[in-house]
Amino acid sequence: MRYAVIMAGGSGTRLWPLSRRGMPKQLLDLVDGKSLLRLAYERLAGVVPADRVLVCTGAEHRDVVAEQLPELDPANILGEPEGRDSLNAIAWPAAVLVERDPEAVMAVLSSDHLITPVDRFAAALQDGFAAAEADRDALITFGVVPTSPHTGFGYLERGAELAGRPGVCRVEAFAEKPDRETAQKYLDTGRYLWNAGMFVWRAETFLDQLRALLPETHRTVRAIAAEPGRLAELFPGLRKISVDYAIMEPVSRGEASGHVLTVGLPIEWQDLGGFAALAGQLPADDHGNATDGLSLVLDGGDNLVINRGEDGRLVAMLGMTDTVVVQTPQITLVCPMAEAGRIKELVAEVSARLGPDYT
Repeated sequence: MRYAVIMAGGSGTRLWPLSRRGMPKQLLDLVDGKSLLRLAYERLAGVVPADRVLVCTGAEHRDVVAEQLPELDPANILGEPEGRDSLNAIAWPAAVLVERDPEAVMAVLSSDHLITPVDRFAAALQDGFAAAEADRDALITFGVVPTSPHTGFGYLERGAELAGRPGVCRVEAFAEKPDRETAQKYLDTGRYLWNAGMFVWRAETFLDQLRALLPETHRTVRAIAAEPGRLAELFPGLRKISVDYAIMEPVSRGEASGHVLTVGLPIEWQDLGGFAALAGQLPADDHGNATDGLSLVLDGGDNLVINRGEDGRLVAMLGMTDTVVVQTPQITLVCPMAEAGRIKELVAEVSARLGPDYT
C-alpha cells in the first residue's frame, strides 16, 4: 500500500524569534492562518488516506502535531528524542512501515515548503508512486523544474527518460549548490532540476540500500522498530548524516543495488527558510512594506514587520528601508534584510550569552 511520511523536525533558526525550540517554523501559523505542516498534510488529499500518513517530528512537539492534525492516529506521530539529520528521520519511519506492511511504498515529504498548484504536485506524486511500484530497485527523487539560476538549492542532472514512463528519468548526478555562473549553465542545458528533497520508494528497497551502505544504522533502526521501548536508548547513537550523502548520491554512483530516478515537478516551490522568503507571502503596501500584525511604517519601503507581541502593542517605523522587525512577547529582533541570512549566528550568540530560555 501507499504511505506518506512528512518530515517535521528541525528548529527553523533562520525565522527566530518567531520560530523557537518549543515552536519551530513548521508548526507556526505563517500562511493564511495555517501552519506549513497543515498545508503539507492537506496536499496529500486524494493521494494518501489519513490512516497512512505518518509525521516524524521532535518528541517535544508530538502533542502540537496531534492538535494540528487531529485526523492522524497518535501511533503515526513519531517523536525523535533528538535530531539526527534527514537520514534517520527517514530510515526510522521506513523501518516502522516495514514492520507494519512489508510491501509499503512510502513518499517522503517536507513540512517547510509552499507548493502551488497542488494538483500538479499530486499528479507528480502519483507518477512517483507508480514508478516505485513498477520498479522494485528504484529510489525516486523529485526535482523542481527551475525558473531561475538559484544558488541556494542543490541540483539533479537528468539522464534518459524511461521507456513508457513520460517524465520519469534516470539521475546522472547530484550537484551541490552552485555559484551563479554555474547555475545559469545548468539552466541553459535544460537537463537540471532543483533537488526538492522529496522522495518515493519501497520502504524495503530503501532499507536494503541502507544495509549495504550504513549497516550499523540499518541494524539500529530495525531494532527500534521491532522494540519501540528502546527508542530513547538507541536513537541518539545513530550517525548524524543527510539522506543525500548517505544514500542517494552513493546509489546514483552504483555503490549499492538500487538506482535513482527522478520525476519533474512543474510547480511554484518556495522554501520558507528565512525572512526574505516569508516577506513574499505577506500582504505589502504600495512601498513594498510587508506586514503581519499591528504596525505603522512612515516614509519607508521594502521592510518586513511582524508583530506577535502583547495585545495592543504597536510597532512603528520611521524613515527605514530594507529592514526586518519582528516582535514577540519575549523578544524583539531588528536587522537589515541583507543581514537576515546571519540570524543563525545571532541565535548561537544569544544561546551562549543568555542560555536556552531565549532560543
